[in-house]
Amino acid sequence: MTDETDRNGPDATVGQAQPTSTEQDGADTVVAEPDPVEAIRAENNELRDRFLRLAAEQDNLRRRTEREVKDAKSYAVTGFARDMLAVSDNLRRAIDAIPEDARTAAEAGLAALIEGVEMTERAMLTTLERHGVRKIEPVGEKFDPNFHQAMFEIPNTTVPNNTVVQVVQPGYTIGDRVLRPAMVGVAKGGQKAEMPAEPGTAAVNEKDA
Repeated sequence: MTDETDRNGPDATVGQAQPTSTEQDGADTVVAEPDPVEAIRAENNELRDRFLRLAAEQDNLRRRTEREVKDAKSYAVTGFARDMLAVSDNLRRAIDAIPEDARTAAEAGLAALIEGVEMTERAMLTTLERHGVRKIEPVGEKFDPNFHQAMFEIPNTTVPNNTVVQVVQPGYTIGDRVLRPAMVGVAKGGQKAEMPAEPGTAAVNEKDA
């Protein structure tokens, strides 16, 4: 009787192991697994961003390549065209060196020679123009240092100041670039813009008169 009481009494539970609070919390906690749909969606967004960046880089590369190819085609003859301008200048000097009276009274042989030189000059300029080389015609325009090179100034009050009034050597462009600037003479001391009269000035002057 005493042994049964000792084994089954209130004190018998003291020796039995009880679950700790940590074990109970661990049993109640469930580890959340990542949602496969969200993972696929995030990966898809990342791949989409990579594709867009790659497409933008390819588009920029294509545009840059097209521009470089266009420039190569447009300006490939730059050096050759610049050398040919010297030949054109010599043809023009030969034509201008003939006095007008000598040209008028020239015999058939000399007249044919003069005409041949003029035709050669026109053909050369036409050929250069076909390859994008164009002559600058600056007379009457405002001086532009991007296209003109001022050699001297000419006193002239009939045109605005810094107006090109004389061309010493013609200039040329190729595409959007200057192949050779035009050597020019510009007007000095030209017309000045009239200053507008201040309000009331005219009335006061008339009253004083």
